[in-house]
Amino acid sequence: MLAAREPAPGGGAAAAVTGALAAALVAMTARFSDARLPAAAEVARQADELRARLAGLADRDAAAFRAVLDAYRLPRDGDRGERRQRITAALHAAALVPLEIAESAARVAELAAGVAAGGNPNLRGDTIAGARLAEAAASSAAALVDINVTLGGLPADLSARASRAAAAASEAAARVSAGPR
Repeated sequence: MLAAREPAPGGGAAAAVTGALAAALVAMTARFSDARLPAAAEVARQADELRARLAGLADRDAAAFRAVLDAYRLPRDGDRGERRQRITAALHAAALVPLEIAESAARVAELAAGVAAGGNPNLRGDTIAGARLAEAAASSAAALVDINVTLGGLPADLSARASRAAAAASEAAARVSAGPR
């Protein structure tokens, strides 16, 4: 469906699925690290929860974007204030979903950093892939938050939160890629 000539699912759903893939890799590497990493089972559990959350956010993002499109399709010849209010409300809802994607993906990247620091070194490549996928999911989702905030004239704190999540994911991914010290 992503490649279809349809506006949704789109970038937000792709970011959510990318984050879910990242979480799956982190869960797998944690499970293979139980002999070295005392918290491996807990890390795997958290990664599984994030994977499920992110997978569900793909559908929520598509639905939120469809609501934005529906709001823009409202007649222009009616009450312009009401139309604008509905567009703004739809954009606000559409900003919240990628914000949740960004924050969840940042958490996945942090989990990957923990596995990389004490987990099975034979799975280092999988841990790096998980961290970098989480970083991509967070930064893509943060860009979508910014777009919706700008279009809707929404509170800047939404963009700030998304930016912090993307930065945290990037920092965690960099730690994973840098390797053991």
